[in-house]
Amino acid sequence: MRQLSAQSASTTRTTTETRVRGPSRPGRAAGLIALAASCALLAACAGKEPKSAIQDLKEAYDLAQSSVERGNYRRGIEIFEAIQARYPFSDLSRQIQLELMYAYYKSGSKELAVETAETFMRENPIHHRVDYAMYIKGLSYFEAGPGLLERLFRKDVSKRPPKDVELSYTTLRRLVDRYPASEYAPDARQRLLFLKNRLAEYENHIADFYLRRGAYVASLRRAQRALEEYNGAPGNARSLELIVESYERMGMNELAADTRRVLEKNFPERGSTRDRGLASAPVPAETDTRT
Repeated sequence: MRQLSAQSASTTRTTTETRVRGPSRPGRAAGLIALAASCALLAACAGKEPKSAIQDLKEAYDLAQSSVERGNYRRGIEIFEAIQARYPFSDLSRQIQLELMYAYYKSGSKELAVETAETFMRENPIHHRVDYAMYIKGLSYFEAGPGLLERLFRKDVSKRPPKDVELSYTTLRRLVDRYPASEYAPDARQRLLFLKNRLAEYENHIADFYLRRGAYVASLRRAQRALEEYNGAPGNARSLELIVESYERMGMNELAADTRRVLEKNFPERGSTRDRGLASAPVPAETDTRT
């Protein structure tokens, strides 16, 4: 069975290799090929297809798979697309969709991978491989990250609107909620930890922007949103600091004191509301918002 090497998500942003099972089910695929070829053979009796259809189809499928496994994604995609065009309404077509979304993803064609995954889920809502399609969709958004120039100049991507990050978070969250026993759920959970903190960082960045410009209510709301929606992220410490400072700037000292107690209880080393960055913040299971 094919395996996919992918970048493991971690809140410390270190890169490790994670081995993820691919879409192939050799026995299942062989059966689908035989079924499609049987149909082709019936057509052959009417003179519409050559009698070598069974062997030709198997050879084409095997060639497409081996091409993808060797990294020749363009060739593999071309063959899979040709097979799908010949058998568009068969069970084999659904298997080809799974193969194609994998090949698109590996080749860097993230938009096509997402489109194919969405089509598969829409057309086959109760198919037993919906979890895989959802996983590929989430991965495609997850890895549509910083471009070459951003990585080269080390631009802080936490200040960029995280559209793809939000889509990846939503998709992978739905995967682990709907299919908690899926073989892809453990890796999805690890990626969600990273995505949660990335989204919390962005909310904190916006809250800090409002705070420095005197929009204290707006700052408070963004920091509260980061804390409520992404509870458990390392960025929760910074969210609490922003809430404390927003309350203090508005003269709401009692609420500021209550929030400071929550901050000190959960993050005792963060005794000041100054921005010390997120790198030293621990990863809590959940932030206890009780005073």
